[in-house]
This record gives sequence, structure tokens and C-alpha cells, in this order.
Amino acid sequence: MPKITDTVTTTDGSCRVRLFTPEGTGSWPGVVMFPDAGGARETFYQMAAKLADCGYAVLLPDVYYREGDWAPFDMATAFGDARERARLMFMMGTLTPDRVTRDADAFFDYLAGRPEVTGERFGVCGYCMGGRISVLLAGRLPDRVAAAASFHGGGLVTDNPDSPHLLADRMRATVYVGGAENDPSFTAAHAEQLDKALTAAGVRHTIEWYPAAHGFAVPDNPPYDRACAQRHWAAMTATFSSALGYSGEQT
Repeated sequence: MPKITDTVTTTDGSCRVRLFTPEGTGSWPGVVMFPDAGGARETFYQMAAKLADCGYAVLLPDVYYREGDWAPFDMATAFGDARERARLMFMMGTLTPDRVTRDADAFFDYLAGRPEVTGERFGVCGYCMGGRISVLLAGRLPDRVAAAASFHGGGLVTDNPDSPHLLADRMRATVYVGGAENDPSFTAAHAEQLDKALTAAGVRHTIEWYPAAHGFAVPDNPPYDRACAQRHWAAMTATFSSALGYSGEQT
């Protein structure tokens, strides 16, 4: 699996990134994968490589680059350790909507300049906080996002003025949302409100439920569910294939 380690210059500094591409020569649709609260780490390197195998050039950024050489989280214990939980929540809080939007603009510029990438609009996918970021970017950068896939994303519908669902009338992307059952960060009421907003705006979208807990799609998360994870791969590649073009077979 070809992999490039590089940096992307943003308005706030230099963001470490990894770009994964399919085997062989050519150019492929570009996708930015946003990690969960644990940030970029080995399990996401593997996930990005898996998506690249489906026919995409996948950029995985270190979304916490502003924190320097931060210590990786052990997701099996992070939420049970008060100090680590506080550190994780602090770092999540640094990713304001304005910051992630500026960063994404830089990531898309980077992809647009790579010979391995074709097209001027891109896919975004994310997990947990990354799921929220993906839907947010579909509304904030409609000219650049062609497809957005969110898995066990929280905060898609809130009472805050920066809630992603309030951007529905700006979205031009195909949107897929895979929610976890019994997840207080994305409830049936949230799904109904999001569906109404997207439908009213004429956004092509799908909202589905997975019979698993929050974190079901990420292998190093304790709630990881193999069957639901496989289903999420199928849903994501179908979404990207319809909006971005050809993808290879998922194995």
C-alpha cells in the first residue's frame, strides 16, 4: 500500500498528514478521513489504507497538530482515567468549527495539487467528533465537499448556532449518517430533526441505525462491533462511489 508522510501548511502552522493510495499508478478521487477523539493513530492508519484499497486517495491528518508532539491515547482506558479523559476532552475542545474549516480548506488544496488525486471536489468521512466535522464541512465548504459520511458522530444536532444541521440549506454533498443505537450524542430525536432539515433543503442523504454502541466502527475502541464495522465499510464505499466515481471492491 503506497503511503506518503508529509505536512500541510495551514493558517495555524504545519499539520502532519499521511496520504494513502491504491496500488499502481494513476489518480483517484480524494477523501479526507477525520479520526475520532483519540486522533490519528495506528488503527486509523489501517482504516485509511483499507479505504484507499477501494479506489481512493485518502488523506489522514493529525487534527491535533496545534498541540505539538502529543502523547497518543489508549482508547481502551482513556475514558476511565480521569486525567486522560480531561486531556482528551480538552484537545477535542480545541477543534472549533472555524479551525476545522480552515484546516479542511488547506487539506483540499493539498489534495488538489497531488498528481495521485483527480477532481476538484472531495469526500470526507469521520468517526465520533470526526463524524460531526464531516457533516459540518459539507455545509461550510459546499463547493469542495461532494460526499460526507459520518459514523457514530455526535453533536450533529444541537441548540448551538454552529450546529451542523443548521447548514443543510448550503449543502451540495451526498450525506450519509450511520448512528449507533442508544447513543445520547445522536438520538432518534436528533435523527428526525436532521432528516427534516436535509429533506427540506433537498440534500441527497441517508440516515441509518447500527445495532451497536458508540465507537462500533473503530477497531481499537472497546465497543467495536465487527459486523457493524463491515456494514459501515459497505455503506461508505457505496456513498463515495455514487458521489465521487468508481471505487474498487471492498474485501
